[in-house]
Amino acid sequence: MSISDGHQYDDIINLPHHVSSKRAPMSAVARAAQFSPFAALTGYDDAITETGRITESQRELSDDEKERLDRRLRLIIESAGDHPEVHITYFRPDESKPGGSYEHAVGQVRRVDEYYGSIIFTDGRRISLRDICDIAGEFFAAAERTSE
Repeated sequence: MSISDGHQYDDIINLPHHVSSKRAPMSAVARAAQFSPFAALTGYDDAITETGRITESQRELSDDEKERLDRRLRLIIESAGDHPEVHITYFRPDESKPGGSYEHAVGQVRRVDEYYGSIIFTDGRRISLRDICDIAGEFFAAAERTSE
């Protein structure tokens, strides 16, 4: 029989599969791991994802917006003992690249820390006053009506 006949493995095709007497058989998971993709550049996928992540720039508030925030902060300071519930929109700077994102927080105010420039909620969250772009809530509707 010659190799050119196309039957070159006929002599071994029906032999039993070899099982080593010295080594335990490899698990299916370990066998599959041999064929998993190889990442030559560790962290490359994470770097691509991070580069594609979009951040916003912090916008500058107008004088009217600053005045409105200042009025509302004064109302909060005056009523801090009542723990008014407020809705705050603020800018959170990104920790790894320029810019950040705008976030929204709802909570009861414990106090305004004027020394460190932050609002502290009753649950311990702290928001920097310089990052706040809007403060809202039902508390202001009633408080602003009485002050007019």
